[in-house]
Amino acid sequence: MLRNLVASRSAVPAKAFQSSTLPRLVSASGSSLPGSRRGLASSADPYDVVIIGGGPGGYVAAIKAGQSGLKAACIEKRGTLGGTCLNVGCIPSKALLHNSELYHAAGHEFKNRGIDIKDMSLNLGQMMKAKDSSVGALTKGVEGLLKKNKVDYIKGAASFAGPTSINVQLNDGGETQIEAKNVVIATGSEVTPFPGIEIDEEQIVSSTGALALKKVPEKMIVIGGGVIGLEMGSVWNRLGSQVSVVEFLPTIGGAGMDHEVAANFKKILEKQGLKFNLGTKVIDAEKKDGKVFLNVEDAKSGKKQQIDADVVLVAIGRRPYTKGLNLEAIGVETDKRGRIVVDDAYNTTCKGVKCIGDATFGPMLAHKAEEEGIAVIEMLARGHGHVNYEAIPAVVYTHPEVAWVGKSEQELKDAGVSYKIGKFPFLANSRAKTNQDSEGFVKTIVEKETEKILGVHIIGPNAGELISSSVLAIEYGASAEDTSAVCHAHPTLSEAVKESALAATDKAHHKAIHF
Repeated sequence: MLRNLVASRSAVPAKAFQSSTLPRLVSASGSSLPGSRRGLASSADPYDVVIIGGGPGGYVAAIKAGQSGLKAACIEKRGTLGGTCLNVGCIPSKALLHNSELYHAAGHEFKNRGIDIKDMSLNLGQMMKAKDSSVGALTKGVEGLLKKNKVDYIKGAASFAGPTSINVQLNDGGETQIEAKNVVIATGSEVTPFPGIEIDEEQIVSSTGALALKKVPEKMIVIGGGVIGLEMGSVWNRLGSQVSVVEFLPTIGGAGMDHEVAANFKKILEKQGLKFNLGTKVIDAEKKDGKVFLNVEDAKSGKKQQIDADVVLVAIGRRPYTKGLNLEAIGVETDKRGRIVVDDAYNTTCKGVKCIGDATFGPMLAHKAEEEGIAVIEMLARGHGHVNYEAIPAVVYTHPEVAWVGKSEQELKDAGVSYKIGKFPFLANSRAKTNQDSEGFVKTIVEKETEKILGVHIIGPNAGELISSSVLAIEYGASAEDTSAVCHAHPTLSEAVKESALAATDKAHHKAIHF
């Protein structure tokens, strides 16, 4: 059975976090290990812990292990640390999102702000170079952190020879075998392929190829209206491509996004030039005459049509990556979605082998994996760890950004929970108005009887930064009154979070402006 929660390590009783509508935190245990360092591992003197995978979950776990005095090693076959996130995911995509936003602003907004620019043009090669420079600096930084914390970094592909024995095909050639008292699988995820559509990373691309296009396509079709598709679609739309998004579901943003927010989000993106074909099924694709032709049909009526583009981005999600680990040899079970099954202490069905991050349950988010990386090592070193899965934020880094934490309105409706909503628009926020960036709102959802905060959803400028205070509020079981009683600096965007909490208690200071 997949685990749902890992307990708090704090001294605050679990009851303090309990809600009548949400599952409470529970205790989780793990084995304790001595903290002495004994040099390189051997069969007679094995590693205390070996982490397979050097992504956000794996490298954070390795650093934490070193800091905890455990003899640790991290195996990564990519040749650079940071996983998908740092190399071909979160970091390079944010570099392109930020720089494409500046380019778009320079071409469309600067004049109204009193900034005249002559002979502006796009240097895509330099933009890609800036992205790659950021990635290189960060991956080298992570390698330095492993070295600083005395973690052995092994470049190669790992497979289980036994529960405590790991074979490594070294990137530089040859093979070695290492022994470990405990193993943490943190191998992450890979792009989910679309049946019948072959990705060549030139005309039909995954997110990896979309981060490295050599020219701006005249037309781009994005298959999938989730976070990755919308972010990469936004990048190329800003740089001049005509972008259309084909999504099977009737809404965008994925399952976690509040429906009201998603509807407003779609309208804003449409104003920016993105086009949407929702409730549309992709049948197949064909490359012909330098273009890609997609055959699609309406999910309800079955009406078929053909659409074409210079580049098609396949962004229908990601799936756990466990290829080559030889899990069957040690009896590690996976579910029907390929996720490694773990209990509430991250133990797999093989004693001594744990799993965290995208390879197991839960949202495929780098920060979720990082928190699990810390928790799993704390369990090994001290017998307890902490991850509150009700307080993991999600962010879409478009412009405006979308961020949320906790429950959505539709989730609470489906669960039969009585709730109240407070909303406050950035149009009524002085900093947003001054910045001429006032689209969106903050939506706070509270338990009707207690006014405890159950969810916060933000669409607007800097939403990814603003959500942090709401994550803290949910982590500590705060009420709307608790949030609204905190002094927020003026003028700041964060005041909209306070006003939203006040609105949930029918005490919004600027309600007249709101309406």
